[in-house]
Amino acid sequence: MTENAPTLPARGRRTPPLLLPAALLFWGWQSGFFPAAVVMGVALESARLLKARWEVTEEDFRRIWSFCALLAFALILYAFATNQTGGGWSGLRHASTEAAARYASVSATVFLRWLPMIFFLFVAAQVFSERETVPLSAISWFIRRRRKSGAGGEQYADVTYPYFILCLFSASIHANEGTHSYYWGQAALLAWALWPLRSRRFGILAWAGAMAAAIGLGFWSQGGMGELQRLLEGYDARWMAAFFRQRTDASQSATAIGHIGRLKLSGRIVIRLKTKTGGPAPAYLREASYRHYYPQQETWLSGGTRNDFASLAPEAANETSWTLLPGSARTAVVTIASYLDGRSKETGDPEGLLPLPSGSRRLEDLPVFTLKTNRTGAALASGPGLVIFDARYAAGATFDEPPDESTNRMDLTVPTNEVPALDQIIAEMKLAGAAEPEKTRAVQQFFAGKFSYSTWLGPEKAARTNETALSRFLLQSRSGHCEYFATATVLLLRKLGIPARYAVGYAVHEASGQGCVVRERDAHAWCLVWSGAKKTWEDFDTTPASWVAAEAGRAPALEWLSDFWSGVRFQIAKLRWGQSNLRQYILWGLIPVLGLLLYQIIFRRGRGRRRQAKSGASAAAAFRPGLDSEFYLLERELAAQGVPRQAGETLSDWLPRALADPALAGLREPLRELLPLHYAHRFDPRGLSGPEREALAREAKICLDMLSRRPVFHGRNSG
Repeated sequence: MTENAPTLPARGRRTPPLLLPAALLFWGWQSGFFPAAVVMGVALESARLLKARWEVTEEDFRRIWSFCALLAFALILYAFATNQTGGGWSGLRHASTEAAARYASVSATVFLRWLPMIFFLFVAAQVFSERETVPLSAISWFIRRRRKSGAGGEQYADVTYPYFILCLFSASIHANEGTHSYYWGQAALLAWALWPLRSRRFGILAWAGAMAAAIGLGFWSQGGMGELQRLLEGYDARWMAAFFRQRTDASQSATAIGHIGRLKLSGRIVIRLKTKTGGPAPAYLREASYRHYYPQQETWLSGGTRNDFASLAPEAANETSWTLLPGSARTAVVTIASYLDGRSKETGDPEGLLPLPSGSRRLEDLPVFTLKTNRTGAALASGPGLVIFDARYAAGATFDEPPDESTNRMDLTVPTNEVPALDQIIAEMKLAGAAEPEKTRAVQQFFAGKFSYSTWLGPEKAARTNETALSRFLLQSRSGHCEYFATATVLLLRKLGIPARYAVGYAVHEASGQGCVVRERDAHAWCLVWSGAKKTWEDFDTTPASWVAAEAGRAPALEWLSDFWSGVRFQIAKLRWGQSNLRQYILWGLIPVLGLLLYQIIFRRGRGRRRQAKSGASAAAAFRPGLDSEFYLLERELAAQGVPRQAGETLSDWLPRALADPALAGLREPLRELLPLHYAHRFDPRGLSGPEREALAREAKICLDMLSRRPVFHGRNSG
């Protein structure tokens, strides 16, 4: 702790008294950090009352700046890792789940509210430093490089006004409650800050009138800006929806039935799953099912509209748990990681159908904004682009509605142009009078024994004029991909009087590590059949099992390289969408670094001072220029004569008291002239010129000779 240097002008101007505490209290009120704001405001304003100052070097400022920057980086990771809405001390610990929130913007909001706390230490270092300014080389690599190359001297700035603006900016990051408290508070603080900077050429009334006009114009225009913002937000969702489409549409599914050529699906990994109960993985992950077949377009329709979806509410005790089926049946558990590849038309959020095992009853640790289900067993989620959740499932009931018993009877409807081929197949199977279990078993055996799997349909297999693609598959080619088998099976079962639906999703068969991976080429179509005895929908797949090997055989030789890149993308997606603990690990790893920086700032400087003191005055002068100033000899001489400098007392405050004796009146003016030279020699990085250094030594010696000829009175009161 050493003397101040008030004679050296700072670049910029400090904020007026009490303005920074007022700005911090305003920020604390708006953001919910009021206790922290009180402590920070009192600490900064106390610098005006306390005379004590610390010698904070350019290196110290650089370390403090690095500490603040690293702290900002750590808090960015923390904010994006927890996906919080922020606000108040509870925002540091708990995540709030607002259905309309966006994870990225919410995380940014949390971080921006913390900015005054992040940079408080840097501002405090300035206001308690000897210069009460900050060397720009501490925060600018470019200026530091120029100074080292000799292109210019050190430059200083006052950061209290930028910090004031930062407090107002962070205060603006708050929930809009429909009041104007922030606007009027901001206007009052800005008027307070601008008052000392007003032009003296104009009167107070003119300045006040101009300020009032600016505030009024701003208040009038903010309403228009709010309307523009709401308008743009509405268009933003529509613009985003135009560029993204979800992977599976719950309302319809267009098939490749009747298309000539080879189906091409990539080996890109789209789903990862791992069982938690030690059992086998579910055979199928269903995304949607459909009831109405439109043969002219080879398309399956849901038999309703997208409005058939009904919103589910999360469990009150846990906002990431969702109940699909009530009951307490014993369940298996599988952890599923899946992408939401679509975009919500209403909000612009990532959206998609969840791939779920049959009999899913409860979804846990599913951090989505909204979850909707429809009558055919589809679950539509809106949330982050990647979701990792646990699905509890069991054999038996599903959350699909029972077969349609209305006049439409969509679960039994068969297109009329497909009836002749279906009747011919039924006659071939000889199922007249058979019971339901016998019918389903016969259909399974029929496709297994007389059909083969193929992804290629050549020109020679094209349908004739009066023949549909499906009838050609049943009666002639008897070869095709899963869409043929699923469609034919659904219609055949319906013709036999058994309700059935067309299901799409993925087949699970490829182990990877301790779990399984599902590739794009594992996309599959199969049948849901209604069991009259059990009153449940059951998976029923007639596609030959050889399809798995056939698809795997099409994998490229370098698929391992694609899998590696897919794994990298998966980790990046987990990091981006808050589904990974990596950010918390990084944050914990940064804590020791922050502690080391803080240790260097607080303790390393003290050890350096002690080493310099032991090495002698000459060594100290080499590392800390100005300690060889002859002015210190004058200070010691005056102290010996009964006027010592008090702890924390600056030279500029001590000197008038030391020279109060009328006998020292002749020294007052020479010492006042010497003090600026001493300060420049002690603190200015540019130092003194040769003549100035000689003048300091010469004049100090003259004053010292005058003091030495004066009698010493050791009993004098030094207060």
